[in-house]
Amino acid sequence: MSDQIISTPGLEIAVIHGDQAAFVRLSGRLNIDSSPALRDRLLSLLQSEPPEAVNLDLTDVPYMDCSGIATLIEALKIARHSKTALHLKGLHGRLFHLFEVTGMLFLFEANGDASAQSPAKVR
Repeated sequence: MSDQIISTPGLEIAVIHGDQAAFVRLSGRLNIDSSPALRDRLLSLLQSEPPEAVNLDLTDVPYMDCSGIATLIEALKIARHSKTALHLKGLHGRLFHLFEVTGMLFLFEANGDASAQSPAKVR
């Protein structure tokens, strides 16, 4: 396994490469200022030699705007094309609600590409 941490204004992106999966942990706000760095990182993960799965942990993301949503949709599209599973973890509170009202929760869950915590399971 190898680790890489990328810091952008307001968001830290930690990437751990495993044998069959990559784990991406986000900490901070995913917005118009920080989403390009996440986009670049996810594209490089998914385009070179894509892992079987990418697990994206959103537990420490208190805020996401439409640019963050667009980044995740683009990553999902590329992941599907490369036959890589994209799993979202740690959806909670406002993020869970945002994914629910935008239909993203259904989009990810309907295809088995994400597991989210329901509000009842939030710590």
